[in-house]
Amino acid sequence: MAAHLYCSNKFLHKQLTDATMKVLVDINHPAHVHYFRNFARIMHREGHDIAFVARDKEMAHRLLSLYGIAYQGRGRGKSSKVGKFLYLLYADLRLLQISQQFKPDVYLNFLHPYPSQVARLLGKTSLVFSDTEHASLHHILTVPFATKVYTPSCYRLDLGPKHVRFNGYMELAYLHPNYFTPNPDILLRLGLSQHEPYVIVRFVSWAAAHDYGHTGMTLANKRRAVELMARYARVFITSEGELPDDLEAYRIKIPFDMMHDAIYYSSLLFGESATMASEAAVLGTPSIFMDNDGRGYTDDEEHKYGLVFNFKETDQGQQNAIAQAIEILQDRSNSKKFKEKREVLLADCIDTTQFMVDQVMQYENT
Repeated sequence: MAAHLYCSNKFLHKQLTDATMKVLVDINHPAHVHYFRNFARIMHREGHDIAFVARDKEMAHRLLSLYGIAYQGRGRGKSSKVGKFLYLLYADLRLLQISQQFKPDVYLNFLHPYPSQVARLLGKTSLVFSDTEHASLHHILTVPFATKVYTPSCYRLDLGPKHVRFNGYMELAYLHPNYFTPNPDILLRLGLSQHEPYVIVRFVSWAAAHDYGHTGMTLANKRRAVELMARYARVFITSEGELPDDLEAYRIKIPFDMMHDAIYYSSLLFGESATMASEAAVLGTPSIFMDNDGRGYTDDEEHKYGLVFNFKETDQGQQNAIAQAIEILQDRSNSKKFKEKREVLLADCIDTTQFMVDQVMQYENT
């Protein structure tokens, strides 16, 4: 209710001053669409102009279209180190061209360098969100050019005088109850009865710039994890890459915009994605996350709320993760317990989208 009141007051202020902000939101990964889509909706409602620019990565363009968000593309990017450098030059030039037409007052994005570099070149404000500590190359190429960098309060690094911490998680920009209501129709799509336990398993490609040196789970341990968990629950796999035929049979087949519904009603999220582990946590679903680097926010969700279980990528770490998964699935009373932990988390955290709006609006008359 407070968010609606704020929007109404800001809209009235906008009518009185006839001031319209122009904000360019740059999308470098499909998850970023979720981070900023509710921000854009609120800002549009207040009468401000929002322009989206998006890299053609995985389903980013499909998500933007799904939510009715107009956008301009900036290419697919490259995977090699040389290719990434050449793409940096191309993306900066593309954003410069778009900026000359749109003339944004503020550039907004999740940690990647292109908008901040162009904003600095044009003398404009660049606001950057981040929650990934080990994205060291992006830090080097982004932070010096940004006006402010916002992170969850649990962020492990100190980024200097530009660093602003907030008490929340990026996933609450779209999974906070202000924006997300789970749809139980997902159970019918999955062919499940109302209380039938099931697990979402997530495997990643390890192709991102900050993933160099990571290998993730071995194929043998992937097979072992699925085999053991299938004794206690239905197993559905979502994977960025190809799967062998025996695991392909478990691939989840649902509309891509219903994945959060699937996570909400699941008994467990198991895998290699930090974002999905945190999504599960803020939805009250226990999650198991394997990564040698870890994240400040998944550590926080484990130590404060007991909603994430973090493990290393070592063989022993993978074995321990599998054992933890079985322990969770064996206790059929876990669902109520973890949903109650979610309520504690929500009481502690802010609405990340409203925080974004508040921060951007500080630059309304600059």
